[in-house]
Amino acid sequence: MNGWSFHPYPAFAPTLYPNTAFWNATNPSKNVTYQIQLSWPFSWGSSPSPSNFTTPGNKTALTMYVLDGNAYGTTAAEAWHRRPPPAATNPDGLVVSIGYPLTDSVYALTQRSIDFSPPLPPSFPQPQTPPSGADDFLAFISGTVRPWVRKRVFPSVTFKRDALYGHSFGGLFVVYALISKPEAFDTFLVASPSLYWNRGYILDEVSNRVESLHSNPAVVISYGDLEQFPVRRRKETEAEFQARKSRISTRFNSSMTVQCHDLYDRIKGSPKLRDVVLKEYAGQEHTSVAASAITDGVEYFVDW
Repeated sequence: MNGWSFHPYPAFAPTLYPNTAFWNATNPSKNVTYQIQLSWPFSWGSSPSPSNFTTPGNKTALTMYVLDGNAYGTTAAEAWHRRPPPAATNPDGLVVSIGYPLTDSVYALTQRSIDFSPPLPPSFPQPQTPPSGADDFLAFISGTVRPWVRKRVFPSVTFKRDALYGHSFGGLFVVYALISKPEAFDTFLVASPSLYWNRGYILDEVSNRVESLHSNPAVVISYGDLEQFPVRRRKETEAEFQARKSRISTRFNSSMTVQCHDLYDRIKGSPKLRDVVLKEYAGQEHTSVAASAITDGVEYFVDW
């Protein structure tokens, strides 16, 4: 598959990771490896080995593709598993999480930065560091992982709509995917996106491209109110509070509320999008938003 091969991990005990299996996807010519996690409905049954599935027949499925799968793949799987069983006429839910082998944290962090960075124009006032790999990564998800899931792993399942979820820098990538390949996914779930990246460059790109979209997707933008407006914790001294605010400003986005509203305002009235939702999570910070946005994102995705 375009130089990619998928290598299964040994099967886990079903009591440890029920209905879940892992693979490494490798491409020697690109010197890239991803960790792929699949989580499927309990009603599909389990398998003793990820390379020996008994694929259920007469099943239909919605698929949620989750970025930073090492952090959020299991969270997304649990969100789907906790939902009531679908009615006989409704699709099941499959989670496809894409992350990085954590045996090499330097590789994981470096490749993540490359994958999630949108391309900058040659006229941009500074060289792009790290280089953009967003187009290649998007092609890998839609052109390699998706056909592998559908044709190799679950060939007897009828697949319906797909969603893409990303948080923080992954949220920036989801915004880029929306404007560069909107037909790739039915629903784009953008959680606490790093819109400040390169001085807000992606916001202008959204404005320039939104009216050329052609597939009518839906978009959910979510953030926590404490991301931009943190409050002092019960046991924090004033000095500790100020130091934490400084770290937040440096590491994350000190203008999260303003920039998420800016993104929403730029796309909310577009006839090229069938729905746009802006959701603020009261009392939540940058990291806690991720799980809430997954759980609510599943419900939103299924509702359509």
